[in-house]
Amino acid sequence: MLKNPLFIAIAAAVIALGTFVFVTDAPSYGGSAPETCANCHVMDSQYENWYHAPHEKWTECVDCHLPHENVVAYYLEKGRQGAKDVYAFTTGNIPVAIRASEKTKGIIQTNCIRCHESQVESIVMGAQPFDRYCWECHRNVSHGVRGASGAPFQDSSLYPVK
Repeated sequence: MLKNPLFIAIAAAVIALGTFVFVTDAPSYGGSAPETCANCHVMDSQYENWYHAPHEKWTECVDCHLPHENVVAYYLEKGRQGAKDVYAFTTGNIPVAIRASEKTKGIIQTNCIRCHESQVESIVMGAQPFDRYCWECHRNVSHGVRGASGAPFQDSSLYPVK
């Protein structure tokens, strides 16, 4: 049986995959612990600011940054964002100022409204146009004051206030 190259290849692949899963703690990336998001050291300042901000008591990263319409959309977006982060981290192509993409801004906005629906219902359904993101007025709520981190990525000169 050991002379079968296909068996040897499958056994080697299983051992390699098992080692990868054990060494990298890969199953944790399927969860929701904020510490897992902070594993990537470029997210240190975002994690630090969230940790000291009011939302830390009520939310985790995935509550705001992933869609919650259904489990398929949730895990597809989690995979997309994770692949994007792995690519940036592996290639070193990390933006100096990490910003939410337009897609991510839409997800965050939807989650703001989902969690605060009773508080913002009159604003969303009101006569005036609802054409602003929640964080344009409530910027410091989820990640604290900009520039409050010791990490250079939260430098207020890189994050000008609108």
